[in-house]
Amino acid sequence: MKTIVILGAFDTKGEEYGFLRDQIALEGVKTLLIDTSIIQEPKLKPDIHSSEVAAAAGKSLDELRAAEDRGPAVMAMAAGASAIVKKLHADGKLDGIIGLGGSGGTTMVTNAMHGLPIGVPKVMVSTMACGDTSRMVAGRDIVMIYPIVDIAGLNSIFTRVAANAAGAIVGMVNKSEALVPDDGKTLVGASQVGQTTPCVDVARKVLGRHGIELLPFHSTGTGGRSLEALAADKAIDGVLDITPTELTDELLGGIHSAGPTRVEAAGQVGLPQVVSVGSLNVCHFGPYDTVPGPFRLRNLYKHNANVTVMQTNAEENYTLGKILCEKLNHAIGPVELFVPLHGIAFLDMPGKPFHDPDAGRALFDAITEHLDRNVVTLHERERHINDPEFATEMAERMIELVKA
Repeated sequence: MKTIVILGAFDTKGEEYGFLRDQIALEGVKTLLIDTSIIQEPKLKPDIHSSEVAAAAGKSLDELRAAEDRGPAVMAMAAGASAIVKKLHADGKLDGIIGLGGSGGTTMVTNAMHGLPIGVPKVMVSTMACGDTSRMVAGRDIVMIYPIVDIAGLNSIFTRVAANAAGAIVGMVNKSEALVPDDGKTLVGASQVGQTTPCVDVARKVLGRHGIELLPFHSTGTGGRSLEALAADKAIDGVLDITPTELTDELLGGIHSAGPTRVEAAGQVGLPQVVSVGSLNVCHFGPYDTVPGPFRLRNLYKHNANVTVMQTNAEENYTLGKILCEKLNHAIGPVELFVPLHGIAFLDMPGKPFHDPDAGRALFDAITEHLDRNVVTLHERERHINDPEFATEMAERMIELVKA
């Protein structure tokens, strides 16, 4: 029988978790209850007590309570829950996981979910679900369900939503198959936006002819986080990071930032990387009236009703080139950087609104000055990033690296 782990604070939400447990039991699926209560004893009997969760993080529950400091206590319980959940999965005792909560509960439960492989069903019923949950989901395959009302007792709306959530996790567990196949197929993650799609399309065909599957990630923040998560877990065999444009949004406060650790995971775990500079000259904002005041007089392009893109200047390009080099220079695996000297995005072509050779040269100069050639192999090409020959060369080099 498959087992669904129910994780959360049973002192403040014991009644609600009990209802969730009963709904899952009605479907004939086993549950395992893990309590993360800090304040009081649980109102629902757990299979793993909060004292065990604290111990898994090297802490004493009594000491956490005596300190009366919720912040560090939540962090400790999150670490302990994550360790326990990972071990349960490794031991074959976890087929799916579900939780309920507000901001604190959601942070704690999703943190534990982050340690599980892609493909393991994960459902979070959260009052935060209609806000910015990017850091809670963190690029993982977590299903967020908004409960409509606060999770504070049983009522006709909450019970309907919770019953649906129970049905969702049961259905997912009964249907679940690992996303990453075990047939030996080589998987390569690639970053792209519309500005670089022609390049990625060519690379996909080249890789496919060699039996390598390309997994595309849309560089809109969440896509970058997903790519980094898969790389960190070594769930892919290589990274074709054609479009690290999220670095620009992180630097300038755009809406497509993937956080400060973008373009780091593959290097840290030693995965082979073939990297380019696609769309590093573009920062993304929301509708035009949301563009920050200092940028209103810059070269702006209305991508659609919800996205306005801004062209970077020479100073920003130089900084971005330096940032990219600093990340690649720390890689412990093979990494090669391909630079297209005739343009790095669709809009960066002669006659297009973002064509600015001088600004582009600042990016290339920074790379020349800051790249550690003992770590990274540099390939400068007199081509545009979307030229088929450029894409083909990157893909063929990726093939050589992953096969090696």
